[in-house]
Amino acid sequence: MKSSILLSLRGYVLVQMRGPRLEVMINRMIENGMSIWDIRLLGESRAELYILIKDFFRLRPLLKETGCRVHVLKRFGLPFMLDKLEKRKFFAIGLVCFFIGLYLLSSVVWQVRVEGNELISTNQILEAAKKEGLYKLQWKHRLKDTDALSKSLQNDLPGASWVGVEVHGTHIIIKVVEATIPQKPPLMSPRHLVASKNAMITSIFAEKGRPMVKANTYVRKGDILISGIIGDETHQQTVIASGQVKGLVWYTPTVEVPLVQYYKVYTGETRKRFYLVMGNRGLQLTGYGKLPFEQYETLPERKTLQWRNWSLPIGWLNEKLMATSLVEQPIDPQEAKSLGIEQAKAEILSLAGKDSKIVSEKILHEKTENGKVYMEVHLEVEESITLEQPIVP
Repeated sequence: MKSSILLSLRGYVLVQMRGPRLEVMINRMIENGMSIWDIRLLGESRAELYILIKDFFRLRPLLKETGCRVHVLKRFGLPFMLDKLEKRKFFAIGLVCFFIGLYLLSSVVWQVRVEGNELISTNQILEAAKKEGLYKLQWKHRLKDTDALSKSLQNDLPGASWVGVEVHGTHIIIKVVEATIPQKPPLMSPRHLVASKNAMITSIFAEKGRPMVKANTYVRKGDILISGIIGDETHQQTVIASGQVKGLVWYTPTVEVPLVQYYKVYTGETRKRFYLVMGNRGLQLTGYGKLPFEQYETLPERKTLQWRNWSLPIGWLNEKLMATSLVEQPIDPQEAKSLGIEQAKAEILSLAGKDSKIVSEKILHEKTENGKVYMEVHLEVEESITLEQPIVP
């Protein structure tokens, strides 16, 4: 018999024939060139067989001639499927529209991401890509080949040594390797190094220039620490003074610490929301209604549909809302005092610089008032105190 694909396209049925002249009926069907197969005799006057639809409608004269009857048991093939779909038009139209929409959505660029850039701005790279036809909501079939896009973008971005374009479904990733440009040393004129603050010198190292102070001497702001003028009165030369000078600087910051600390805790109550996401928009499906709690944190979990190596712009978002509350916890005044000192030290060290360190600390004044501890702290900090000062001829 012919292939099953061809039979499915043409359509066929499984029928049961009954009658006293069944053998004559079957012979007459063969003589008339009807396509029948898989004939099974179920008795002297009953048989089952498969027959094409077009030949089924030619049986009436033969049935009258032989006195047989026919009953359709099963229907197979495309004509019957089309007949069912015709009865369910809206379902068929919706199914077709779904596949068309899925194809269209997977044929559009939904996201263009840039990776590897530091000096070249992302907007500059995206503008260059847009000139080459690569941007959001662009049809993928309109894009150039990835190698051609890479070469064009590299020519448009002089600060890039290499540009690569990767296509991941509906997402495009532009990878940039920036060219390494040697930094030019800044132009420097002769200078002194002077004190930036009032301090007690602890150490001085003159790499270039003439040291003007010694350790354990007190200097005021603006005093020259390392002079950029070397030589005697008759043979003088100006240089770019360089070196490192450290000194003790005194600070008296004022801090306040509340005697009640507030902590955020989770109560255990949760609520879930479910969204259908398409692109950057979401449609909430579940979790409507007023929340039984006022303060909460949200934990989102988003998933997108995958087809082979393509990430489709359709997915869903699960949100978990966890109720929180603020808990008051009183602290001991002595602990508040320690917290205040640490707070003052952290503030001063952030101002003094990375190489600074606390040498000594002392509380000058403290009081407890309105639920807070107020303190004035004296801190002795060793830090770099150099400041550049140009030498004016």
